[in-house]
Amino acid sequence: MILSVSLFSTMQTNKRQSTTKKQSLPERKISTYKPNIWKYDHLLTLTSEYSEGKYKVEAEKLKEKVSCTFSNTICPLDLLELIDSIDKLGLSCYFEVETKEALKKIIMSVKTSSSSKEENLYSTALCFRLLREHGHHASQDMLKDFFDGKGKLKVSDVKTLLEVLEGSYMSMEDENLLDDTRLFTTKNLKSLVSKSDYTFTNKEYNLSNSLSFPLAWRVKWYDVRKHICAQELECNNTNPMLLKLAKLNFNIVQATHQKDLKHVLRWWRNVSIVEDLNFTRDRIVESFFYAVGVASEPQQGSMRKWLTKVIESVLIVDDVYDIYGSLAQVQQFTRAIETWDPNAVEGLPECMQICFRSIDRTTVNVSISFQEKKGDASRKPILKQVWQSFCKELLLEAKWDSKGYTPSFLEYLDNKWKSSGGNVLSIHVILGLSQDFSQVIDFLENEQDLIYYSSFIIRLCNDLGTSAAEQERGDVPSSILCYMREANVKEDVAKRRWIWLNRKEQIGDGFGVQDRETRQQILSSLVEPLPLK
Repeated sequence: MILSVSLFSTMQTNKRQSTTKKQSLPERKISTYKPNIWKYDHLLTLTSEYSEGKYKVEAEKLKEKVSCTFSNTICPLDLLELIDSIDKLGLSCYFEVETKEALKKIIMSVKTSSSSKEENLYSTALCFRLLREHGHHASQDMLKDFFDGKGKLKVSDVKTLLEVLEGSYMSMEDENLLDDTRLFTTKNLKSLVSKSDYTFTNKEYNLSNSLSFPLAWRVKWYDVRKHICAQELECNNTNPMLLKLAKLNFNIVQATHQKDLKHVLRWWRNVSIVEDLNFTRDRIVESFFYAVGVASEPQQGSMRKWLTKVIESVLIVDDVYDIYGSLAQVQQFTRAIETWDPNAVEGLPECMQICFRSIDRTTVNVSISFQEKKGDASRKPILKQVWQSFCKELLLEAKWDSKGYTPSFLEYLDNKWKSSGGNVLSIHVILGLSQDFSQVIDFLENEQDLIYYSSFIIRLCNDLGTSAAEQERGDVPSSILCYMREANVKEDVAKRRWIWLNRKEQIGDGFGVQDRETRQQILSSLVEPLPLK
């Protein structure tokens, strides 16, 4: 966020100084963020007929009809494709039992299939990916027999190449066969894309997506509508009952999301943050959208709401340190967070006091929400710790900025993964999803790598997407600028170090600039229902 998910050319920022009769205020950076694009009054009027109970009854009837498809499907490949369609259409929660039983039955069947080798590779690759996605063991050796003596796959069928490519992204550390497979299939697919005389079929609509962002990197719910539309075009190959259920379910879930969105919009207005923190990013809709990516299922409404508040709080605190507060003020703010003492913010500007109170209330409410659902020890101490760590790293950046200091590349990365907000968000999500608090404590003590790498990716994505604006404001140098200076290379050379994130750079993160791809994603996911006919 968040998955989720600042790098380039230096520009000197114009700074302003306002005065009062009593004293001069500290110089502040000028916020270059664009105003909010969403009309909250309009969003608060959103209503959906699909919130009515009769549509849930209809969905249950359709579910029963689709369930029969599992028992009526004998061919292992057909069963695999059914499971794949159910996953992509956002219907996994309806068929958890059927899917689990089906996957157990087809593993050996796919291996011993008497179909042609190329078709067998497709079904084996599909089986491999689905097994790993659903938490089953699947060895990379499942694909080994399909390589020739020169270490190459004998396949030219685009459908098979795509499935093999998607499966290769499920690789783990030291799985060299899958790494080699990914290189081979990527090369061959790019070669096909470059041929001007090649015509892609509907089944291959996602070729460019797979090359840029494979399924393993994507948020499933964000793609559900695209998959529904794509399968609708392939009407001859799609179960009509399954497609009807997918469209109905999408609208039912969207109606639930709309109710939750209106809840957080009312909260956003009631806390008066919009009016009093006019220097910060008003991105509550985008924050909710990212929360939906983490918790999309209807029953996860509580988590969507509090996670939205946490994401927006991260943005506000980041802007307090980056844009608004003087060094002395953010030092005092950091001390207040470290002691978690409301009295410690006295004397700070009102907007910074509001910011502290908002974090305090949100943390208390999130902790209470955890206790009500889990019924065990309070999570509040851990939540306080992650906010304290986050603010300490932001303070370090503020000190760098005040001195005009450019850190080394490694020094930058060591700080920035902690100040990306990924640490705060990851731990909130882990606490929210966990059922056993003791397991969370063990995880936080022994499995820091997951949080580190997810936060690291968030930082680099953020650098690529918002670097120019941050440089214009005069923020602390980004990772790319640090690398450029340390390695004495030009901007384009430094960017190539992050070439695998190139598309993210074009899209942005939706928080700095709203009116790019994120805007359309929000409209299609949260606002516009699917026509059922």
